[in-house]
Amino acid sequence: MKKIAFFLVALMAFTACQESKSPFNYRGLAFSLTAPQMVDSLLARGFVVDSAASDSGRLVALVKAGEPYRVLVGFDGDRVQAVQENYRLSTNDSTRHMWQQLRDGLEKELGAWPNCPMLKDDHKIANFDASDGFISVTLENTYKPTLQVLYQPKAKK
Repeated sequence: MKKIAFFLVALMAFTACQESKSPFNYRGLAFSLTAPQMVDSLLARGFVVDSAASDSGRLVALVKAGEPYRVLVGFDGDRVQAVQENYRLSTNDSTRHMWQQLRDGLEKELGAWPNCPMLKDDHKIANFDASDGFISVTLENTYKPTLQVLYQPKAKK
């Protein structure tokens, strides 16, 4: 009886210590999806393809009314290489504020501090090392304020 109780306690401790790691994703869409599946999923969320900004073989640009960003899906064959959000904001102050919000949100979501190789007023970079990929939040306020978030899966070994 003691052996069974010990086994059950050990089994419970083992399963409690197991870390359930969710796959790297872009806003809930796993990078294990093929490029057409990723694009179709974004279309189902209300995005439309911006054919003028898309490259027929490597890049699809998507926009959605009411969203302050457009999404670029870069792929090679059927494999998604990267997803990038480019924010359309009009002032340097709005991009600084949005950069801070995005950085804080990712920090909380991932439970990790970013590597910030650049933290000036008008040029900031926050790099996050997620479970299976990298997320980079970049602010460049020069002549035209730009803010982008880049999601890249790690290369499979």
